[in-house]
Order: sequence, then C-alpha cells, then structure tokens
Amino acid sequence: MQRRKFVQQSFLAGASVIAASNLKAAAGNTTDKPSSATPFNLNYGIHDGMFTNSAGKNFLDQIQYAYDNGFRAIEDNGMVSRPIDEQTKIGEKLSKLGMTMGVFVLDKGGNGANSLATGKPEYTDIFLKGCRQAVETAKRVNAKWVTVVPGDFERHLSIGLQTANVITALRKGAEIFEPNNLVMVLEALSDTPDLFLRSSDQTYEICKAVNSPSCKILFDIYHMQKNDGNIINRMNDAWDEIAYIQIGDNPGRKEPTTGEINYKNVFKFIHSKGYKGVMGMEHGISKPGKEGEQRLIQAYRECDDFLQA
Repeated sequence: MQRRKFVQQSFLAGASVIAASNLKAAAGNTTDKPSSATPFNLNYGIHDGMFTNSAGKNFLDQIQYAYDNGFRAIEDNGMVSRPIDEQTKIGEKLSKLGMTMGVFVLDKGGNGANSLATGKPEYTDIFLKGCRQAVETAKRVNAKWVTVVPGDFERHLSIGLQTANVITALRKGAEIFEPNNLVMVLEALSDTPDLFLRSSDQTYEICKAVNSPSCKILFDIYHMQKNDGNIINRMNDAWDEIAYIQIGDNPGRKEPTTGEINYKNVFKFIHSKGYKGVMGMEHGISKPGKEGEQRLIQAYRECDDFLQA
C-alpha cells in the first residue's frame, strides 16, 4: 500500500472511532442533569403557581419542573382545602422524587377573630379540630410542620392574660401533635397591627412556655425584617426554637436580590448553623412570564452559590 493511501485510511479510521466515541459519550450522558439542575445547598421550597408559565397550571407538573431545576421541597398553605385524592397524588409525587413537604396552614388556627388570645373555649375547640384535621392531611403528604397563627390581639385583656391563654391552647394542640410527630410552627406576622403575635422574641417566649417538641418557631424573614429588623442576630437569639424558615425580600415581598435584605449573608448564616430544614419561598416574582421564573431560579442560584464562596 502506498504511504499516502495508508495515512489517509488511518486518518479516516481514527476519525470514525473518535466520532463513534463522542456519540457513545453523548448517549451515555442523556440522563445526566445539566449544571443548572444541581440541587441547592439549602432546601428551598416552591409554591403552587411559581412555575405556571414554564410548566403549566398542574401543580404536579410544577413540582417536576422544580425538581428538574434543583429544588427539593415544596410548601402549600392551602393543602387542607385540596381534595383528598389531590393531596394523595401530591404526596406520592414528592415521595417518588425524594422531595420534602414543607408547611401547610392549620385550618382556623386562631386566625383573625377566632383568636386564641381571648381564651374563649369555642375558639380553642375550633383550633383543636384543625389540629386533628392537620394530622390526617399530614399523613397523606408526609408533612412534618403545620403553620399556626394565634389570631388577633384582644384589646380588653392584658398582654399577660392573652399570652397565658395562647400558651394554654397551644399546649392542648401539642398533645394532639406529639404522638403523630407533627410540629406546629408559630408565625409572627406583619400584615396588620391587630395581630397578637408580632415579634421573634415574643414567639420564643411562648414556645419556651409551651415546652413541647411540637411547638416551635416559623421564622419568616420578610415579616421579621418589617417588625424586628436585625435579622441575623434575631435568628441567632431564637435559634434553638426555630424549626422552619420562610423567605421574601422587602419591600415588595419578591424573590431574594429584589429588596434591601442581604440574602447572601442571611443564607450563609443559616447554612453555617447546619440548618437542614425547608426554606419556604413564600413570595411573589418580580418579573412576569417565563423570564420572571428564570430570573427567580437565577436569584436563588446567585445567593446559594455564595455559600461556597
């Protein structure tokens, strides 16, 4: 064989081998996740409606889309109002994907006029009925936490009597939750000055008094920025009673990086404490459409990547 032909044939044969190897490698990587789908360092939990433009209105499809983009948890305030078969399907989807169910809100958990601060037996009965309902809902979706808001401030009673009334009711709720390994997380809010529970130290005091593993703090960073400020120090002071955290920037209650809260530093603090729980994404999105949903993911990537800096 002439040297020229030999070189040409050798080159073609080599090129064929390389091409085949590249195709094989590409085929072998079809199940690999793109870098953008790498799970986050902290366990951020999406809400229904967050990825409607990208995944459609079906919550199960949104959960799958969230998983494909690195999220490993959800939360759903209105879970108890969903049909039982829908609750079951959500629980099965989360189990299949290995995702965590975050909080749902206890039905009639003292919200508004049905305030536990009043000490009225009928309001406590409504609260305890909600506790028993929450236990059954939690079983279907494998939930560990349920949000409780004691309700409005009772202006005809002293703060001491109101606090005692709330503690008494919560102890009764804890008796229902403890055998079922369910934790009610108390959320202080900034929505209206009429609310009884407003600050992290007040919530801490109540949890210490209830003295139950089934009564802890839900630290909502958005609300506490408005009511308390000094977020990292406030969280650190109450850390041994915090069982759940929620996110929202201020002003606007949108995704991190849209307001005044330095979420990179806040997340780094939380991560440094060894927190393994859910970080509920209880906020809106700053931009409309798919662009806004992609910006949402990017914002969480930017803040979460800072944990490794």
